[in-house]
Amino acid sequence: MQAMELQSLIDVQENPFVLIDEHYRIVAANRAYCENYGVDRKAIVGRLCHQVSHLSSVPCHRNGEDCPHQEVFRSGRMHEVMHTHYDRQNREEYVRIKGHPVSGSDGRRYLGEAIFHIAGSAELDCSEMQMIGSSPAFLSCLDHLTRAAETGAPILLLGESGVGKELAAQYVHKRSSRRNRPFVALNCASIPESMFEDELFGHERGAFTGCVGRKQGLFELADGGILFLDEIGEMPLAMQAKLLRVLEKGEFRRLGGSAVLHADVRLVFATNRDLPEMAREGRFRLDLYYRIAGIDVRLPSLKERSSDIPALAEALLKRLGRSGMPTCRLTDDALEKLMVYSFPGNVRELRNILMKAVAICNNGIISAEHVHPGNQPLVHQSLPVFEKKPERSMEEVESSHISELLDRHNGHRRIVADLLGISERTLYRKLKRYGLT
Repeated sequence: MQAMELQSLIDVQENPFVLIDEHYRIVAANRAYCENYGVDRKAIVGRLCHQVSHLSSVPCHRNGEDCPHQEVFRSGRMHEVMHTHYDRQNREEYVRIKGHPVSGSDGRRYLGEAIFHIAGSAELDCSEMQMIGSSPAFLSCLDHLTRAAETGAPILLLGESGVGKELAAQYVHKRSSRRNRPFVALNCASIPESMFEDELFGHERGAFTGCVGRKQGLFELADGGILFLDEIGEMPLAMQAKLLRVLEKGEFRRLGGSAVLHADVRLVFATNRDLPEMAREGRFRLDLYYRIAGIDVRLPSLKERSSDIPALAEALLKRLGRSGMPTCRLTDDALEKLMVYSFPGNVRELRNILMKAVAICNNGIISAEHVHPGNQPLVHQSLPVFEKKPERSMEEVESSHISELLDRHNGHRRIVADLLGISERTLYRKLKRYGLT
């Protein structure tokens, strides 16, 4: 195929698209790819793909990632992955990559990569916190949230307490067609049963003793936007019936009012409870469950994505510094102590641990003695004694941590991979990279 013909074909692709040979060299790229990564079209041919999109001198599988290049050339089949890339301004962006085998007229195989943008780092900045991570569990969850946001169906967010369900709901709002309309949140666990109907639907003047004026409910306030009901499992049964009627008919009345009101609201729900089990026990309406679980997305626990702890801790410390607390950094031994902890309270617990550490540390340096988890560590009953050690690179810290986990678990890779929140294949690559057996 002539070079001009090839270029015309890939330029038809609206998303960034690149053709790569067996040596990771770019053979051709469309206009969208060059613009996204800030490379002149005349200079793109011959560049290494990992240098352009990852800003890395080595292929992504050498950094422990699932590499579409390696898999497509090995299997000859399409391979889809989630990756963290860097755009033309060196900002992180999360992308979905579909790698396809492409055969040339000379019989050689090439990798054709179609790249689909999911979110940039700015799009993950929600309210007072930010969604952060690059682990397989986090990237998969982010992909599901993005796909769910593009629909109009109700969403049920599942996950342990402290995993960031409201952040996920805010992300859905920012990625939906309702992004310019209100986002209204209510924690159902914080509302007395007698106040639920008033909070959701509002009231008219004189609706109850002491009521001196009209009040709009959350359904009215969220009109055109998204209403997020957190801890939906805590909603009383009587209120569940009234909510179900609103979801079925799309209409409601204020307390003490006779006028039928309508609001165009998309509902996002969240819970850390087993709603089907609650329904079997008669504590949650099964018909309501089927209405709210149009799309369910499970948010991973921090234990499932422990490789994100360093980035999360750094971001949390920066945010604490901006809130008026001292600016601090973690030493290697403090980070190691965090990495072996189970975090039953997830990201919320990590933030609390860091707040305490900032308060008691000296000179802005948080060492292991300042880190006080509220539970036993995940992998051992007692923590090792952390001695003062010279500064080490993140690669050295990770290699040492993996080696210790292998020792403690008799070399069982599946267990160690689960503890690290990565796949067994990714762990194998890390073992090979660090020379661990």
